[in-house]
Amino acid sequence: MAASIEAHNQKPAATWSSGGGAYDEVSHQISSALEHCVVRLDPKADEKVLDLATGTGWTSRLEARRGAKVTGADIAEDLLADARARAAAENLAIEYKIGDAEKLPFGDGEFDAISSTFGVMFVSRPEAAAAEIARVCRSGGRLAMTTWLPDSSVFKMFQVMRPYMAPPPNPAPPSPFAWGRQDRIRELFGSNFDVRFETGVTNYYDRSGQDAWNKFVTGYGPTKALAASPWAAWAATSFAASCAAATNGFR
Repeated sequence: MAASIEAHNQKPAATWSSGGGAYDEVSHQISSALEHCVVRLDPKADEKVLDLATGTGWTSRLEARRGAKVTGADIAEDLLADARARAAAENLAIEYKIGDAEKLPFGDGEFDAISSTFGVMFVSRPEAAAAEIARVCRSGGRLAMTTWLPDSSVFKMFQVMRPYMAPPPNPAPPSPFAWGRQDRIRELFGSNFDVRFETGVTNYYDRSGQDAWNKFVTGYGPTKALAASPWAAWAATSFAASCAAATNGFR
């Protein structure tokens, strides 16, 4: 099945891709959450696993080290290029390919297990993505996701940045933080999966709020785009202050 990106996702693809290899440092800082997701997914040797919205591949590499046959899919080609290089450096046989979560280039029931760590929650059309995830997961297969809670420190950080960001398209895309609500996850996946929940805290470690801003503005596509705006200096000050205030870590 040919891989393509839906027309309305072309601009988000370019935004996320702009982070390049520096995106891996953002994954590094929240790696405890990614590792916990993989533990819950429990990929077995030789199982076929899809890591959806894989970014630079941090989660996919954790799965491949367990012996799974992993495919990583994302709409951001520059992130995938870095993921391929990192996997090759570890001699991990991971296949990375362009894959829009709303129209996945895979066959029905192709995977034993699927993961997505702070990734698929950013899709423009959640119902389409949920249907595609269910379609490509075999009957009796497993799905594990990590998402930010709607009252989390990360949500508050995004709220700080919102006044400095360009106006959203019309109609505006749904909030990714809706994926942190249990009722919303049941709506999306309850008819195809036995849905269970866990809440926890992952700590983002850095020397200061300013250092956190520097990492996000270098490797995190949406924040990098914000930094190019006329309000970048004010956004940086507000972002750094909000990070410094989140002393209990990101939830």
